[in-house]
Amino acid sequence: MYNRKNQRNLTRTEKRRLVGAILELKRSGRYDDFVVLHREFYVSDGEDRPRPAHMAPSFFPWHRQYLLEFERALREIDPGVSIPYWDWTSDNTPSASLWADDLLGGNGRSGDRQVMTGPFAYAEGNWTINDGVTERPFLTRNFGRPSSPVSLPGKKDVAGALNDPVYDAAPWNSVSRTGFRNRIEGWGIRGSRGVSNHNQVHSWVGGLMAGAASPNDPVFWFHHAFMDLLWDRWQKVHPRSRYQPGSGSREQGPDRDRVFGLDEPMPPWDVAPSKLLDHSRLYRYV
Repeated sequence: MYNRKNQRNLTRTEKRRLVGAILELKRSGRYDDFVVLHREFYVSDGEDRPRPAHMAPSFFPWHRQYLLEFERALREIDPGVSIPYWDWTSDNTPSASLWADDLLGGNGRSGDRQVMTGPFAYAEGNWTINDGVTERPFLTRNFGRPSSPVSLPGKKDVAGALNDPVYDAAPWNSVSRTGFRNRIEGWGIRGSRGVSNHNQVHSWVGGLMAGAASPNDPVFWFHHAFMDLLWDRWQKVHPRSRYQPGSGSREQGPDRDRVFGLDEPMPPWDVAPSKLLDHSRLYRYV
């Protein structure tokens, strides 16, 4: 059992050890493997293939397993390291502690949006982007997207999602109008609601965080640890609510073979959502 801490509460030593483990994972080539994995399973609901990671009920369990795999890789380097979470409802400015030079560095510069500060700045020589998507070798950010401004979600946005007692609902994709999963994942629905929560944060950070290769920016892990924490909070608020779709038969439709029910193993690990509903034996949030 270990703790995942709010990033604002990390000690100087904890920050140094975390950054060191991430950089070592990058040097080994294993970090880039995690980026490739996320790109591979970033499947939209317009594609005719299974989509375990996004726009589907398995958004939360898939990313829980993904974070666990990443965290295990970090802990093989330094057993005292864990993934911190970023509560963007509170730490919602470019001056928040996670953007300091001793952790993630700050915003990208004007023009090419290149991050120039912190340990993941290209100029430091330790963080080259190798995803094959962009020809630019450096990390980029564009806080708030000034050309088309976007803000970070607030506590009311999160509360609105946590108050929904249903986990997910048909058609089990980006246009599901009810359900905690899509309210948090945050796909906009024309005529109903705009982009929110999880997706809104990716847009606010901008740069590489705005695409399928978003794990190229280490803030990805902080953000998704908070997603995982919110799932835990929702379960505690609605103890009688269950992951949907369940293990039995469900509504037939075009998405029937593209989403994962409670006991259906998710690639690439062959682990079912039912095995990932409870993290309490592995880690806790403090």
